[in-house]
Amino acid sequence: MTAPLPNNLNSADALVLYGESFSSRLLLGTSRYPSPQVLEDAVRASHPAMITVSLRRQGTSTTDAHSGFWDLLKKMAVPVLPNTAGCHSPQEVIATAQMAREVFETDWIKLELIGDDYTLQPDTLRLVETAQTLIKDGFKVLPYCTEDLIVCQRLVDAGCQAIMPWAAPIGTGQGPLNPYAMKLLRDRIQVPLIVDAGLGLPSHACTVMEWGFDAVLLNTAVALSNDPIAMAEAFSTAVSAGRTAYLSGAMKPQESAQASTPLVGTPFWHQA
Repeated sequence: MTAPLPNNLNSADALVLYGESFSSRLLLGTSRYPSPQVLEDAVRASHPAMITVSLRRQGTSTTDAHSGFWDLLKKMAVPVLPNTAGCHSPQEVIATAQMAREVFETDWIKLELIGDDYTLQPDTLRLVETAQTLIKDGFKVLPYCTEDLIVCQRLVDAGCQAIMPWAAPIGTGQGPLNPYAMKLLRDRIQVPLIVDAGLGLPSHACTVMEWGFDAVLLNTAVALSNDPIAMAEAFSTAVSAGRTAYLSGAMKPQESAQASTPLVGTPFWHQA
């Protein structure tokens, strides 16, 4: 399932999920684009590690439209991450995941169990048990959740080898609303963390990558922009920049101004 490595990415810093390496730290959704061609061009421009697909929302019809969509996915030759979007019960999730495994011939699944239709907030009370059931059935589960530390830790304890916390509710584009909780999450959770939902600007993606998050998943911010192709490339660049900044180690903020270049003739004790 390993994706091809674009020339501008460092293979020594690959994203590793469930023991598999991916050459990009950007995941891209496939819905709400103006046209299939724009979707394809956005994927080509951004080199995502995986593209996400909702079986329930796309359907499994054999009509020309759906057939063309599946053909497009194959043509792009990017690993597919099916999701269980639109599911409101563990039974729906499990049935959808099993169908997705047959349709896409993959054990990967993005677990979405919605608890509230208005915010699309995940049902955290039943999420852990559902993830555990899927893992026992052989799935590589990437659970969509909030930034709640305890929920995320319970998902790790259940066997999830990566977690997908939101930055803000799906489709809002507000960016990270709770920096304290997200930074705490990054500090305490030792598996890869992929920020999923709520990012609206490339600067949002760069920020969470600077905090040490391992990847981001985007859809609406790209698909509903005025130029999805350019925006996809912008997000890809921002993700790479944020990752490089994190690995480089940022300077510590100072309480007072610090001259970057000492003045000639200034006593050495003033230059410290």
